[in-house]
Amino acid sequence: MKRLMQLGLTLFFMLVSSNLFAAVEDLNPEGKFKVIPALMMISLLVLFILVGVFSKAQNTEDYWAAGRGVGQLGGGMAIASNWMSAASYLGMAGLIYLKGYFALSYVLGWTGGYVLLLVLMAGQVRRYGKYTAPDFIGDRYYSTTARLLSSLIVIVISFVYSVGQYKGIGMMFNWIFGINYQMSVFVGTGVVLAYVLISGMLGATKNMQVQYVVIVITFFLPLFFIAHKLGYFSAVPQIGYGAALWDIGHGGNGIAAASADPSYYLPFSNYTAYHWFALCITLMLGTAGLPHVIGRFYVVPRVSDARWQVVWGLFCIALVYWTAPCYAAFAKFSNLLGTAGVNISPDAIVVNAAELAGLPEWFAGFLAAGGVSAAFSTVGGLLMAGASAFAHDIYFRVMNPNATEEKKMLIARVGTIILGVSIIIAALNPPALIAQITAVAFALGANTFFPLFLLGLWWSRTTKEAAIAGMIVGLLVTFGSMFLPKASVLAYYIPFTSSAILGVPAVLITMIVVSLMTPEPSQEIKELLYKVHNDE
Repeated sequence: MKRLMQLGLTLFFMLVSSNLFAAVEDLNPEGKFKVIPALMMISLLVLFILVGVFSKAQNTEDYWAAGRGVGQLGGGMAIASNWMSAASYLGMAGLIYLKGYFALSYVLGWTGGYVLLLVLMAGQVRRYGKYTAPDFIGDRYYSTTARLLSSLIVIVISFVYSVGQYKGIGMMFNWIFGINYQMSVFVGTGVVLAYVLISGMLGATKNMQVQYVVIVITFFLPLFFIAHKLGYFSAVPQIGYGAALWDIGHGGNGIAAASADPSYYLPFSNYTAYHWFALCITLMLGTAGLPHVIGRFYVVPRVSDARWQVVWGLFCIALVYWTAPCYAAFAKFSNLLGTAGVNISPDAIVVNAAELAGLPEWFAGFLAAGGVSAAFSTVGGLLMAGASAFAHDIYFRVMNPNATEEKKMLIARVGTIILGVSIIIAALNPPALIAQITAVAFALGANTFFPLFLLGLWWSRTTKEAAIAGMIVGLLVTFGSMFLPKASVLAYYIPFTSSAILGVPAVLITMIVVSLMTPEPSQEIKELLYKVHNDE
């Protein structure tokens, strides 16, 4: 056993130090250790661990649902922090930097999804009173098969979504500490696993509230100085960046007319309106179908709190989403201006914007610390969702219903470790940009969970056979779209990041048809749904 452990450690360090996983560009090729940004980062990591320790889960209700004791504003901040992942903090600005107007579909899609949640699901899901999304599906559709299939989908969504977050963590650790990207992934995510294993959902929720404050401060403060440095209205940079868009498209403020790029802000200059709308709809429906987002409604004491925490969450999210396009525009302006000496990466464009503007290193470090905080908050929720699917929905509800509290906690922590290590391996060589990886998870959530929750809550005639058929169709559409030939007609109308535009209607039609062809649910299910829609 000892020799096997030694061999495993040797292979591990050979893997990390090799160039086998060298797809992610090095943001710190000189290997420079940035002292002040490093101190900021270490302070944040210590804070996260301490919050986790002092908010440690004592039982499975604390571990999976935070003891159902999170308030409206606190829940809203946790929703926003849980939501504002590396894809929001780092990846969204990177895509806007690369694709201009087209990438605004991410902003509208990700915020619009919360309106759907508020109107269609928040109160009903909390009133139903289950721990997890598969718990709801298994009970509502009275099917062990549906529970198992939905649990596997939760694990896949958590896996895909987390790969993008691990990439963001690795890139920021690489920039700050000067260690290579692969080792950065291991070090950064090791800290995430530590505090999730220690604290569970209760500690993760408290951490998310702290992380939201960190995210807002780190995202807002440097922008004032960047806008001032570049000569734009800095009192409210979100207004001043409109002038930067004009200069990018027409030339001005030092940019020659020949270097201007009007396609950056013109609608549909490089992409069609259909693709913009398809991506926006996919992200919107995906938001309403992500298990770690739906899971936030289980942690509040009352139904009214579930609704209000969505309102507060949307407000908190909007503050950051209002700001991300500014970073992209200022970085684009600086790049067209000809600023040199910065290793530009779309997934690190928020940090690059501060560097391009010539701000001190610690300002960029401030942003990097916020980026890691954003990734940590989301990974915590995702690992909890994936682990609860394994421990609660598969092990406890199917394999061993008589498991003790201690056994369930052990299985939950083992599941967290297995999922975390699996994600690390995939994150060593991520297949795309952070926001693009994340969009695939949204497409899967939209094509599977959104139709199941929508019909499951609002149409009592929906049957278990329909739920199973719907999930299968959703899986086929989501993953089938990835293998379509790029030049084909189907690939044009079903992009793999935007497949819900046709996938969700296909799943809804399938579920309605199958429901009408199969026996009605029991009267008990119908009465339960009636109670779900009653006021408190």
